[in-house]
Order: sequence, then structure tokens, then C-alpha cells
Amino acid sequence: LPLCFPEKLWKMLESDQFRSIWWSEGGKCVAINKDLFKVEVLGRGVCHRVFNTQHVKSVIRQLNLYGFTKVQRDFQRSASLPEFLSEEAAASAHSQILYYYNPSFNRAHPWLLGTCKRR
Repeated sequence: LPLCFPEKLWKMLESDQFRSIWWSEGGKCVAINKDLFKVEVLGRGVCHRVFNTQHVKSVIRQLNLYGFTKVQRDFQRSASLPEFLSEEAAASAHSQILYYYNPSFNRAHPWLLGTCKRR
């Protein structure tokens, strides 16, 4: 039987095969490096595809359909200009990383995976 989206996502997160997706916030969030994910996961050949798409928007749509919500990362900004500019550069690189949360998708509670249902 083919795996449903949350099961595929879980297997990817638990695998050491992917660098573009990982557990964040102590296993409570999914972190996705958007640019690397496009190449590493969505750019695979047809017979090696994890998802039936080549578009990040389609994966995000699936996350939303299964009850994941995007988590915004807040950065504290420094008052001094040089520090602010270096933090701004780091935040820009960090903006390629998307964070998604679902209360039923938690690394410490794998039995909750069965409650991740499509809306």
C-alpha cells in the first residue's frame, strides 16, 4: 500500500538520506530548506520521487490539507547598525527555511501520526 502524505513526511524526517528537511523545536516542527528541498527531493527522477510533484507549493498545499500551520520565526534585532546588518543577512539566508507545526505530528509521540487526517 502506498504511504499517505504524513507517513512519507515522517519517513523522510527519520531518514538520514535528506539534508533539506529535519525536525525542529525538539521534534515538534518540520523545518524545510526550500531551495535545497527543490533540488534534493522534488528534482528527483520519476522512479525515485517521494511526492507526485515537482513544486514546493504543492507540498505546502498538502501540509495545509493535513492541518499543518506555518510557524513564523521572530528574531530580536540589535540597536547598533553593524550588528543589525549582519543579523539581517543571517535572517535573509534563514528565510529560505520554512517551519510547519501540527499538534498530531510530534517526534516524541509517533502514535499520534494516525490522527493526522486530510481535511
